[in-house]
Parts: sequence; structure tokens; C-alpha cells
Amino acid sequence: MIAKFFSYFLPINVIKRKSSISNSLEVTWNNGELVLDSKNTNYSYGSLKRILKKGLKYIGYDRIRKFENILVLGVAGGSVIKTLVDEVKFKGKITGVELDPEIVEIANTYFKLNEIKNLELVVQDAFEFVLKTKEHYDLIIIDVFQDTTMPNFLFEDYFINRINFLLKVNGFILFNTMVINENNRVRNVDYKKKFGGNYSLRMYPKVEVHNELFTIKKLA
Repeated sequence: MIAKFFSYFLPINVIKRKSSISNSLEVTWNNGELVLDSKNTNYSYGSLKRILKKGLKYIGYDRIRKFENILVLGVAGGSVIKTLVDEVKFKGKITGVELDPEIVEIANTYFKLNEIKNLELVVQDAFEFVLKTKEHYDLIIIDVFQDTTMPNFLFEDYFINRINFLLKVNGFILFNTMVINENNRVRNVDYKKKFGGNYSLRMYPKVEVHNELFTIKKLA
């Protein structure tokens, strides 16, 4: 494909689309791969794929392959789901939750998420889904952004407690956060303090400059 070839030299735009939720969305060929971006940040593939792939490696591919049920909050183009299926070789059930129907349409059209047989894609607010689901999960991946902003509910006690309830013993949370100012840094320090002796928590700062990852294992 000509666009793919020339994207190694210069990004090639495929589509630009407006969304009432995400504002501006753009699919671009960049360095030989399709990426999904919002106005100010990468939403899927590109740097975000590298960030979440590092998080999965921290948990361990061999361990993840033994899991039965994975929840992804914030699907976007689905780069972490593709990594789970294509590279980790995860065969269990994946539930992806995405608020923006425009993003879901893009993910299905350009990134073929609708062809993944072990994926159930739900168009719903992540907070609402977490309140209602009766499932329990071995791995919960949280990657919820609106451009460069992270919703406040992600850091509130009620949401954290609900996520912890849905997580199986010996399961993991992989939480991707963005730290672009001092308030964000303090917010993350406070978040870390919310996990006591029943959890093993690790922080990985400055992943792709402004991202900070948490991996949290539920011990009991």
C-alpha cells in the first residue's frame, strides 16, 4: 500500500471525524501502521500500544495466557486487545467497554475489532458498566481518557472499591494514567495510598514521557 510506504517519511491522514464525546478523531498511517488519535494525544496503536504492551509484559504473558476473563475499560481502536490476541495469544473471554460509538465504528472499520471472536464489545460508560456487571475478572485494564483528561471517578473510592470487588484473587489491574502537571502527580501518589496489605502495587513512571502505569495484584 502506497500510503503505508510513505508514512515512514510523513504521516498520511486516512480520515478525520467529529465526535460529540471525543471531539476530534483522526486515523493516520504513521511509521507503517494505522493509529487513532484525538486532538492532543494518541488513542490507540503508536505510543499507546507500546505503553500498554509494557504493562502486559510486567504482568507476564505466560501468566495472562492462563487467565479466563479480561475486562478492558476504554477500548478506543483496540490496540491492547490486538496485543492480547495476536501477541499474548490469549484465548479466554475479553470484554471491551467504550463510551464513544464513533470510536467503536472506527475500531471495527479500520482496526477490525469486530473480527475478534473472543471479544464482546459494549458501548457504555465505564462507570455504569462496572456498577452493573456480575462478572469477575482475572485482569482489568483501565485506559479511560477524553483527549488528555482522565475522568475524576477513576480515582474515587467508590469506583476503586468496585473494581477491587470485581477482581479475582491473584488477578491484576493494569491502569494507564497521564501525568502532565503537579496535580496529576499528587493525584497518583494519593491513588497509590488506597491499596493496603491485600494488594501488591507497582508504579512505572515516565512510560513514553507523560504516562505512568500501575500494576496492582490482588493477594487475598
